[in-house]
Amino acid sequence: MPLPHNALVLVADGRKMLFFRNHGDEDHIDLRTEAHEARTERKDSEIKTDAPGVMQQSVAYGRSTYEETDFHQQEEDRWIKEAADELKDRALRNDFDALAIVAPPKALGVLRKCLHKEVEKRLLCTINKEMSGRPVPDIEALLVGETQVELPNG
Repeated sequence: MPLPHNALVLVADGRKMLFFRNHGDEDHIDLRTEAHEARTERKDSEIKTDAPGVMQQSVAYGRSTYEETDFHQQEEDRWIKEAADELKDRALRNDFDALAIVAPPKALGVLRKCLHKEVEKRLLCTINKEMSGRPVPDIEALLVGETQVELPNG
């Protein structure tokens, strides 16, 4: 399934969100940056405030700590959910008819769970790959290779 003219392309991970528009046609992809955002990485001390929780052992002597929450992963998941909200807003405004998403495995999993049904209707393909730090020609080449065959939606 080729990427049509004016299709929206989201390239995202837990730190960057890039929106591209295909100014080319189905035979030649020509991506142009439409919007980009980058999340600033926060230090552990800015994210968490307490030490891990401790519980009293009921059978044996001593104490055991709970596994510490991965606050950085929570921040990345929150960022990906914001990308899903942006896609929903754009879909409800009829800003795009076709969509391709490129994201690494963890981000893509979170994103798929959060996609609105209007976004899902317009989703042509999802590509499971980290590309947010790559130049635009690399993203175009990836899309040309991946959109030659129809990919399952989610």
